[in-house]
Amino acid sequence: MNKKEKVQFVIDTLEELYPHPPIPLNHKDPYTLLIAVLLSAQSTDARVNQITPLLFAKADNPASMVKLSIEDIRDIIKPVGLSPMKSKGIYGLSQIILDKHNGEVPANFEDLEALPAVGHKTASVVMSQAFNVPAFPIDTHIHRLMYRWNLSTGKNVTQTEKDAKRLFPKELWNKLHLQIIYYGREYSPARGWDIEKDIITKTVGRKSLK
Repeated sequence: MNKKEKVQFVIDTLEELYPHPPIPLNHKDPYTLLIAVLLSAQSTDARVNQITPLLFAKADNPASMVKLSIEDIRDIIKPVGLSPMKSKGIYGLSQIILDKHNGEVPANFEDLEALPAVGHKTASVVMSQAFNVPAFPIDTHIHRLMYRWNLSTGKNVTQTEKDAKRLFPKELWNKLHLQIIYYGREYSPARGWDIEKDIITKTVGRKSLK
């Protein structure tokens, strides 16, 4: 297989396995998605989905959120980890959204990445999943699989994102990044990995892995 054929095999296999991949984080609008993605850093989607209903029952919009104190927010989100940084970020970005963006989550990378505790990956998820703008958020699963599939060097997530965007059609990015995440969790995990079950890596991947 040449690289073009490998890429097509990945696309076809993922489409067969996950034709309609759901967004893993529960949310109802761009703001609640932004908060959920921020909370998911170094945590699991399952844990975040347990905590966000508690937080959103108190505040599910920027105006309500800034009525809480940073300590109030921290107490609620503590189970997801990194609560001191995340609670300050949630409060701070909510205030900025009110002051600078008329209470609406900005729909562009520059303004999103200027918000406290919002990096490029978080902004990419929001642009992709809330605003349907083509983006390729790179999480640990995608970074691992792009390396295993010999489609990226695996040096850093920035390079992995460039490689993914170069290799895969732009119109598939938003769906494909979700499909790869689900595939990574089910068939190609970091631990307890069995290449015999991992049809994509077995077919297109590296002969030996770290």
